[in-house]
Amino acid sequence: MGQAPDWQLEVEHAEWAPRDSCGEVVHDGRIWIMGGWFDSYSAGPTDVWSSADGLTWSLTTPSAGWRHGDLPTTVAHDGKMWLMGGWHLGRLEGASASNEVWASADGAAWECVNEAAPWSPRLGAAGVVFRDRIWLLGGGERYFDGDSSDLRNDVWHSADGVEWELATEEAPWAPRAFHAALAFNDRLWVFGGGDYLPEYLGYSDVWSSPDGVEWTLETERAAWDSRIWFSAVVYRGCMWLLGGWANDPYRNFDDVWYSADGVQWHELKTKAIWSPRHEHSVWVFDDRIWLAAGNAWPLVNDVWSLHLPEDWTPEDLQDSAAERMI
Repeated sequence: MGQAPDWQLEVEHAEWAPRDSCGEVVHDGRIWIMGGWFDSYSAGPTDVWSSADGLTWSLTTPSAGWRHGDLPTTVAHDGKMWLMGGWHLGRLEGASASNEVWASADGAAWECVNEAAPWSPRLGAAGVVFRDRIWLLGGGERYFDGDSSDLRNDVWHSADGVEWELATEEAPWAPRAFHAALAFNDRLWVFGGGDYLPEYLGYSDVWSSPDGVEWTLETERAAWDSRIWFSAVVYRGCMWLLGGWANDPYRNFDDVWYSADGVQWHELKTKAIWSPRHEHSVWVFDDRIWLAAGNAWPLVNDVWSLHLPEDWTPEDLQDSAAERMI
């Protein structure tokens, strides 16, 4: 049995300021972080940073053309980075959600390819690339001043960010924001999320679809606690869920879960782990899971990585976890 997997602290303080709720993508051989949230009483950052190794970060632009950089939906598609939706101005007067679609090939020059997409202005929507199209799923139309009536469960997709097609106006999963969408095993997946204000709402259900129209409930309650503001990626043949926040009771999470089928979920327990946090950024890059930033009370700008061997299987992870607990 080889050494059990463990998280490595790669950078304690990255060059960018501590933040959460950022956009993040892997593009052009680099990991990118953009925008985010500093506080609720000022305009959020619109800077764009990237790194070729996760250790050293370069500022691409201090001010991109978009404004709604708090809880945007970001993906990499067709040789470009895409930023859609998002929130601007926190709790200030005039705060708004967006249905703009922005694209950039280099992170410096951004073009607004659609000033008003057919989906309503929103933040906290899930986004993913599936079958060579951009997909946007659910989200909330208001943030601090909204309620459950502002949540959406519609599903949209586009090949170019300009023309959008509605797959379904009301998916069978409950309207929600701050959830995850992944492309895995030739299906779309949606899980977790809910709402922040005026009342906390958290889900731990898992849904999948072959086309964004017909959905299957894989499990109503996964092994992990219901939550919002978490991150999710696909790595080593599994879907992964990391961290997040809940208000039943009020807490951040520092747990890591994986599943090969969306039904059975297993927790990865490691000796080292990042501090409990929400709205962090996660990438799969250079054969590792990378995690950075987030709100750990206070905001942080650390960078962590986790590597699993290429021949790793879920069964191997269960064995190594059991061995560590002996």
